[in-house]
Amino acid sequence: MEKIPFAPPRIDQAVIDEVTAALRSGWITTGPRTKQLEKEIATLTHVPSVLCLGSATAGMELVLRWLGIGPGDEVIVPAYTYCATANVVVHCGAKPVMVDVLPGDGTIDPEKVAAAITPRTKAIMPVDLGGMPANFRELQEIVDDPKVRSQFQPHSPEQTQLGRIALIVDAAHSIGATYRRKPAATWGDASVFSFHAVKNLTTAEGGAVCLNFPPPFDNGEIYKTLNRQSLHGQSKDALAKFGANSWEYDVLEAGYKCNMPDVLAAIGLVETRRYEEETLPKRRAQFARYHKMLQDFDWAELPYYATAEKQSSCHLYLLRIRGITLEQRNAIIEQVMEAGVSVNVHYKPLPMLSAYRERGYAMRDYPVSLDFYQREISLPVFYDLTPAQQEQVVQILATAVNAIADKVKI
Repeated sequence: MEKIPFAPPRIDQAVIDEVTAALRSGWITTGPRTKQLEKEIATLTHVPSVLCLGSATAGMELVLRWLGIGPGDEVIVPAYTYCATANVVVHCGAKPVMVDVLPGDGTIDPEKVAAAITPRTKAIMPVDLGGMPANFRELQEIVDDPKVRSQFQPHSPEQTQLGRIALIVDAAHSIGATYRRKPAATWGDASVFSFHAVKNLTTAEGGAVCLNFPPPFDNGEIYKTLNRQSLHGQSKDALAKFGANSWEYDVLEAGYKCNMPDVLAAIGLVETRRYEEETLPKRRAQFARYHKMLQDFDWAELPYYATAEKQSSCHLYLLRIRGITLEQRNAIIEQVMEAGVSVNVHYKPLPMLSAYRERGYAMRDYPVSLDFYQREISLPVFYDLTPAQQEQVVQILATAVNAIADKVKI
C-alpha cells in the first residue's frame, strides 16, 4: 500500500508561476500582492477590512494589544485549542481564563463562558475548531446582556468606545465556514485566519485579521493602526515609501515585525481565487465520503461538519473512537502510522501542557475537553486525496481498532 500523508499543501504549476512572477518582479517583501490579497480575502469573507500578517498568532496579539488588554485583565478561551490562543493573552500580560467545550463539536461552551465572566473580562476568544464555527449567536447574546455590560470595566479608549466585552475569534481553521448562512468572519469583532502550510488556504506561513468592529469604529482606520504596528510603528510601509522623494518616514510607536511578504502572498492569491470553486467543494466531498465509509462502524463517533446553523470549512476531520482510553487511542495511532497512513491529534488541551499546568490550570476542571482529546484521531484531508486513498485510510484504521477490540467495548 502507498503511504498517505496527513495534509500536504497544494503546490501546482499555478502556484509556482505566481511565486516565480513575484520573484521576477523584484518586489518580494510586503507590496502589491499582499495588498491585493487583503482585498480579495475581504471580498471572500464579507468583512470591511483585512490585514495580512506573518502569522495568525501575530494577528491575535496585535488585536488584543490594540484593545489595550494587559495586566489585570482576563480573556476567556477554550481549554481545548492550540497553545497560540492562550499564548497571545499571556504575551499581553493578561490572564487566560479557560472554560470547557461542547461535547458535540468541541467549540467553546457558551454557558461556561457566561459563568466565567468577571469585571476583569475584556475579551472572549472562541475557536472555530477544525473549521466548525463557534456558537456566535449565544456568545453575542452574552456580551450584549445588560447585566454583563453593567459590570464591564474599560481600561482603554477602544474598550470604552466598544462598551462591552470584545469577541475576538481564533478562526485559524475556518476560512470559508458559515454561520447562519453568513461567512463566519462576519460574527466577531475581529476574526483571525491562519495560512500555515497545513491550512485549507495557505501562504506557507501567514495569517489575516478580518476587522468587523461595529460603528462608530472605522475598520479602515483600525487597519492603518495595526498595519503600522506590524512594521515597527513606521508611519509608512515599504510600498508607501517606494518612489521619488517618498523615503521620509517616522516611527510613531515601538511596534513589532510581523508583516506578510509578497512572495508568500503570491501563493495566497492563487489559493484565494480558487478557494470557493475548487478547494471547499473538494474538502466537503472528502468529509462526506469519510462519513459514508465510517457510519456503519459502531466505534466511530463522526465529527460535526454541517448543522442547521453551521457549515464547517472542513479543515480537520476530527474522528473520535467510542469507549477507548488514552493509551488505546495512542496504540491505534501507532498501528495506523506503521501501516503508512499519517494521522494526527487536535489538540492536547491547554491544562495538560507544562506551560499552563505550572500556572495552576488542572485538567480535572475540563472533563469534556479531556474526553474529546483522549478519543480523537484526525484523518488525512488534502486537495489531492483520492477516494481510493480514503478507503485505504478507513481500512487501516478499522484494522487497528479491531486489533484492540478485545480490550475495548465498541
